[in-house]
Amino acid sequence: MNPLIALALAWAAGAGLGLFYFGGLWLTVRKLTTRYSVPLFLASFVARTAVVVVGFYFVMGNRWERALVCLVGFIMVRQLLVSRLRSEPGAPAREESA
Repeated sequence: MNPLIALALAWAAGAGLGLFYFGGLWLTVRKLTTRYSVPLFLASFVARTAVVVVGFYFVMGNRWERALVCLVGFIMVRQLLVSRLRSEPGAPAREESA
């Protein structure tokens, strides 16, 4: 396979893993008002981390370049989600009624 294509696929996999991890984190934090907040948070953390570590392992394929590009895609998605989901500065926190 062309090395450039392999790196592009590694970046896309990193972006997908980032979307899974940080999207799952966002959903988990929104559900923390439930009675089972701590078990929910811990189970979500373990599941998300396990999926991402295994994903990085398979994407890497014994090539550090792929791991690095995958990490770049992962962090880019984090930055994108933080900028999109951040509330406006100075705005009061939203309260959701149950």
